[in-house]
Amino acid sequence: MSVHLAFSTCPDLESAQRLADALVGERLAACVNILPGVRSTYQWQGAIEHSEEVQLIIKTTGERLPALAARLSQLHPYELPELVALPVAAGLPAYLHWVVGETGDEAAEES
Repeated sequence: MSVHLAFSTCPDLESAQRLADALVGERLAACVNILPGVRSTYQWQGAIEHSEEVQLIIKTTGERLPALAARLSQLHPYELPELVALPVAAGLPAYLHWVVGETGDEAAEES
C-alpha cells in the first residue's frame, strides 16, 4: 500500500476541523494537520482573488484516495474544493506502517 499526502484548503478553522474529524473518524485519513493563516491567491470566475484560508495536510493511502475525494466533495463548503495528492517517496517505516494500518481495510471494518 502506498502512503500519500493530500492537500486541501478551507475557509475557516471550524470547517477545517469538521472535515478533519470526519476524514479521521471514517478512517479515510490517519492524520490531518490543520495550518491556519494561509494566504491564497487564485483566479476564480475571471477575477484574481485573495483569501485567508486554513491548509489541511491529510495522510492517507493511494487506495483510500477515491473515497477520501468523494467524502471531501460532499462535506466541503467550497463549490470547487482543492484536493491534490502526492505519493510519499520515503519516511520513517513505523510511521508509514501506522498510516496504512489506520486507513486499511481492517481499520475501516472496525469503525
